Amino acid sequence: MTDIRSVVRGVGAYLPARTLTNADLAQIVDTSDEWIVQRTGIRERHIAADHELTSDLALHAARAALADAGMEPGDIDLIVLATSTPDNTFPATAVSVQAGLGVTQGAAFDLQAVCSGFVFAVATADSFLRSGAFKRALVIGAETFSRILDWSDRTTCVLFGDGAGALVLEGVATQDAGGRGVLTTHLRSDGRHKNKLYVDGGVSSTKTVGFLRMEGREVFRHAVGMITDVIVDAFEATGESAQTIDWFVPHQANRRIIDASAVKLGIAPEKVVVTVDRHGNTSAASIPLALAAAHADGRIKTGDLVLLEAMGGGFTWGSALIRW
Repeated sequence: MTDIRSVVRGVGAYLPARTLTNADLAQIVDTSDEWIVQRTGIRERHIAADHELTSDLALHAARAALADAGMEPGDIDLIVLATSTPDNTFPATAVSVQAGLGVTQGAAFDLQAVCSGFVFAVATADSFLRSGAFKRALVIGAETFSRILDWSDRTTCVLFGDGAGALVLEGVATQDAGGRGVLTTHLRSDGRHKNKLYVDGGVSSTKTVGFLRMEGREVFRHAVGMITDVIVDAFEATGESAQTIDWFVPHQANRRIIDASAVKLGIAPEKVVVTVDRHGNTSAASIPLALAAAHADGRIKTGDLVLLEAMGGGFTWGSALIRW
């Protein structure tokens, strides 16, 4: 049986037109630009328009990724969409993206691992592609977190934004991949921490959507250790290191978590891709949005070794190491 690598063929992103700055938030809740920047590094975030659904954002990002890959929608036979803010309880938001693209073959489904969702989705698509079950996948992270925020809670409403990003992955015979592709993925979860970051509503519990609730200090306390755990696993699995990677693309939750993780791992600051200042925390969309930004400005190039990591509610956390 031929060994297969999941090779990145294209990347795309979409951000809603409306920008909400820290100064704007100061008109809504008791906060300030200085307070937000000092604690999070965030200066602005994008907010979906009333008519924009998560599937709309995802569809824009998917089309951009296909264009970057030089592919047509008909080339795709798998769509894995990571989101915690779906259009409907069911069907999956991914099938709306599938229909919007005009794709009628293959499979499309959602994956829910909160902020770790995109890394989990990459690992899932990679497994399907390496098995030979599918040929080309759209892996999407898309969120409208503004819909689940309590805008009177300054400890959470200042953190999050909306957006979508996507990768096109293609299963390629290892001997033809030239060393490129997804090299390793590592996923973890620990449900004991559920109440530290959650939404206080749901279909079977309250029959409501609910609002995001978070114990910020507890999340920060666990984040750096959990993040470094799965990154060390990635290095041990591949023989790579903080010195050999070209780019570190972390989940964009908080600048202090990003910086502390890089320091603990010994990753040089110039290798770290940061977009949290412009996007806020876009949950499952944050990593692909950062990838798209670094690809568009020429930082991430073919052959570069790119390290992804994320941590989210649950807790869930994971890493992926990709030769671009």
